[in-house]
Amino acid sequence: MSISSNSISSEVGESKSGRLAVKELYAVLDRELAEAAKNKTFKREVPLDGKQAGIVNVSGKTEVMLASNNYLGLANHPRVVQAAQFGLDMYGFGMASVRFLCGTQKIHLELEEKIAAFLGMEAAILHSSCFAANEALFAALLSADFGYADYSDIIYSDQLNHASIIDGIRLARMVAKSTELKAYRHNDLAHLQQLLSEHLAENCRIKTIATDGVFSMEGEFAFLEDLVDIAAKNDALLIVDDSHATGVLGKRGRGTPEHCGVHGRVDVITGTLGKALGGAAGGFVAGKKPLIEYLRQKSRPYTFSNTLPPAIVCGTLEALDMIEKDNSLVEKLQFNTSYFRKEIKNLGFKILEGIHPIVPVMLGEAAVAMDMSDRLLKEGVYVRGLWYPVVPKGEARLRVQISADHELRDLDFALSCFAKVGKQLGVIGK
Repeated sequence: MSISSNSISSEVGESKSGRLAVKELYAVLDRELAEAAKNKTFKREVPLDGKQAGIVNVSGKTEVMLASNNYLGLANHPRVVQAAQFGLDMYGFGMASVRFLCGTQKIHLELEEKIAAFLGMEAAILHSSCFAANEALFAALLSADFGYADYSDIIYSDQLNHASIIDGIRLARMVAKSTELKAYRHNDLAHLQQLLSEHLAENCRIKTIATDGVFSMEGEFAFLEDLVDIAAKNDALLIVDDSHATGVLGKRGRGTPEHCGVHGRVDVITGTLGKALGGAAGGFVAGKKPLIEYLRQKSRPYTFSNTLPPAIVCGTLEALDMIEKDNSLVEKLQFNTSYFRKEIKNLGFKILEGIHPIVPVMLGEAAVAMDMSDRLLKEGVYVRGLWYPVVPKGEARLRVQISADHELRDLDFALSCFAKVGKQLGVIGK
């Protein structure tokens, strides 16, 4: 018996009690989008005409790029591009397989070893993204009973952690209903210790402390020197997502642990290859060998996702090699960051203090952030506004991101544009 497409459409389109018909769904979506546009919170993509760099082209116009995670300028570095091209020529476009079937090449193992050594860890495992890595880690580790089915796990998570940690925890709690979440106030270690003291060891199987190394909306780093001690005293596993710090913080760019003096002492580090380490794609989990091998067996995003393409692997290997042998790009990034932070404050703008190349320029209202972003783009500066729900209400901002690919003349030009537009909108005095 056949059913015509017309009859299917008519059945789906009928509204039932307690349900939203498909035709009504689209009307609701249109209203939501119109409301976002009216409130100036509609996010519009501004496409680049060419390559990602410190200076980019948009609709035929040159712009200083201040919105990219390309911290070291490696996304278009000739050596990284050449290495990626070698990967294409030598190993092909893709593996068309997951790792455990036929998707592992020697270069994948080499990159995992190199990441682990760079971070001072025993081993590492690659994923398609850090988002996938965080989901894989929490779900695999906290969903198995390990023969302790009557016990619960507790995750202590910073309230401003990245969405990938939040979703990873949600997934773990969906699979393991007994898993508890205790959110501690942002970077409030006294509150964390209070929460830890409320749960006796005999009532809990695994205690996990999860934090960003650098919080992406604030450019603020976690106090890992204290967190390492707190985790050890409370027999808790410390997990740090260091996506915005690997290749950025520390004398040699080894991330928040190096910056805080605890390199090699964090239990688990997750991170990305899509920011400072070449800016392409991919993520990883690094930690003790038993944990990493367990993830190879039990991590669903690892088991059921295609392996990273060879070009990305080879490009990232070259990026890591460059950082390990010469820290001049890290030093230039840190100099540029210090310079911009000082000068933007001298203009009268309010920023969140710190040392990271993420420089939040605080504006308050979403409409102001959108207007300023649009006007800066017309002046020759590509920077994006952030507002609720990405950040709290009343804390809309422009998230400026500095790169080693910027020269001082680029930053000076951007600063002059900030001054002009800031005065026009009344954000700073004339």
